Amino acid sequence: MTTNLLDPKTALVLIDLQRGIAAMPTQPHTADEVIHRGAQLAKAFRERHLPVVLVRVSFSEDGGDMPPGRNMQPTGARQTPPQGWDELVDELDVQPSDIRVTKRQWGAFHGTDLDLQLRRRGITTIVLGGIATSIGVESTARAAHEHGYHVVIATDASADRDPASHTHSLEKIFPRLGITATTEEILDAVSDIPAEN
Repeated sequence: MTTNLLDPKTALVLIDLQRGIAAMPTQPHTADEVIHRGAQLAKAFRERHLPVVLVRVSFSEDGGDMPPGRNMQPTGARQTPPQGWDELVDELDVQPSDIRVTKRQWGAFHGTDLDLQLRRRGITTIVLGGIATSIGVESTARAAHEHGYHVVIATDASADRDPASHTHSLEKIFPRLGITATTEEILDAVSDIPAEN
């Protein structure tokens, strides 16, 4: 059975809902709102025995595994991040069945086993949410599209530090990569997918 929004083989992929990133101010939704909606989605996916992928960004203490290259807007000196900044937030209620992915760059596909984990499970559609919309979420959405997945963006389970960047991703980029939907719309579609044993 396929809904207009989701395939039976759909996975939820939540980007960077971790302590250090959730502590930053976000718009148009607060980090707490994004986390709450992400947790709602994760619970619904788990109830249907659909994969939940929790992605975090982390680097070694010396920063040697940070992406190299020059840029015009440096992200700050390579310094040791605060203890626990890369831990997933408690509100996600991480379960043993969840797939955990650690990335070293914006997107969740490059340099990780995310594609392998999804393909082994026959996943055809991914639902994306997280922080920041225009960085980790958009980078992952672009790569998912390039890898041949159907992409659904949870519009109110994503937020950014910059409201203009969030809006640009939602209005200009995501419609070319997939479908945008609210958490409520996605929850309704998930409820139509029969739970596998």
